[in-house]
Amino acid sequence: MTSHYRTRRLAIAALTAVIVAGLAACSTTVPNTTLEPRTEFGRAIDQLWDNLLFWGTIVFVLVETFLIYVILRFRRREGQPAPRHVHGNTTLEIAWTLAPAVILAIIAVPTVKTIFDTQRPAPANALTVEVIGHQWWWEFRYPEYGVVTANELYLPVGRTANFALQTQDVLHSFWVPQLGGKRDLITNRTNHIWFTPESTAVWNGVCVEYCGTSHANMRFKTFVVTAEQFEAWVNHQKSGPATASSAPAATGAQADTAAAPPTAQTPPAQTSGQLPTYAADRLPLYAASYNPVPEALTIGNVVGDAARGAQIYRTAPCIACHVIQGVSAGIVGPNLTHIGSRTSLGAGLFPNDARHLALWIKNSPAMKPGSKMPAFGKSAAVPAGYDDQQLADLAAYLLSLK
Repeated sequence: MTSHYRTRRLAIAALTAVIVAGLAACSTTVPNTTLEPRTEFGRAIDQLWDNLLFWGTIVFVLVETFLIYVILRFRRREGQPAPRHVHGNTTLEIAWTLAPAVILAIIAVPTVKTIFDTQRPAPANALTVEVIGHQWWWEFRYPEYGVVTANELYLPVGRTANFALQTQDVLHSFWVPQLGGKRDLITNRTNHIWFTPESTAVWNGVCVEYCGTSHANMRFKTFVVTAEQFEAWVNHQKSGPATASSAPAATGAQADTAAAPPTAQTPPAQTSGQLPTYAADRLPLYAASYNPVPEALTIGNVVGDAARGAQIYRTAPCIACHVIQGVSAGIVGPNLTHIGSRTSLGAGLFPNDARHLALWIKNSPAMKPGSKMPAFGKSAAVPAGYDDQQLADLAAYLLSLK
């Protein structure tokens, strides 16, 4: 009775798992899937997957059918003598040696072809993008235009992008699921991958090679825009930062709405030739950068002043690490020349608004474990740090750099 009850419970648990898995598979919200490729590279990989799945299914069905037949046909029966021992069967041994060899040969042909297709050099007119992995953020360089940015990758639709992948420290791996297969960033070596985006959209990008404490927090966004919008973005990036204005930027309770998850489903419509602009609260939900801030990390209800923040920045330790064109020439952290026009902070972790930016300056290691940027907020550990008003001013200044 106990055995029957246990079997029944296991059967119910298995059925429940199958139903849950089936319902999950019915979801149409799959923004990070690799099974809906939007580039020729992605389609090549998808086609190879389909071929391998097809032949693998045939082999599985044949093997399982034969196995079930043998189990039923030669099962033990009451009153039957012990089975006769045999030395072997040469015909069967040859068959089950040749059959896998044939199957592997069938699989090898499309696999090798796909490898050669995805490893060949990019077209001559491809856009070159140098990707540099850091612990734990992404640097993107466009040598053709002299543009350097961080954590947000812009690509023109319909033009092949050729990525030169390098790492500044440990191994990383570059992956935009719906655009192309992942490729590793290896020390003292430049790897390449290329693909042609086929539709305008916002895609998530991630590091998929464990690289340390904040590996899971090393993200980026890919914005595929029209050719005209890309040229407008490039021209804007090549220009200097916007002049700091006196427009206030609220933190604390006045920015509570910025602390809530975004509700917009689609990014704002863009007109051809218009500079592409995105806001943290206007991105698709799948691309939103919303993560909770540690409860112990707070900031006062203050309003920052960009002009005061500009003066603070010029004498702050920030200038040793960050580049702002015409202001500072740091060599360690992300380029901040146009940080106000980015949608996220901390390599895709938080929305780029006054509250989160002030908190980031106050104590980035608390917001992102392992962050190499030290805490600058005044505390017992940092008695000479900045108070909440100064942090708000710095945030207002940086947000003015559109």
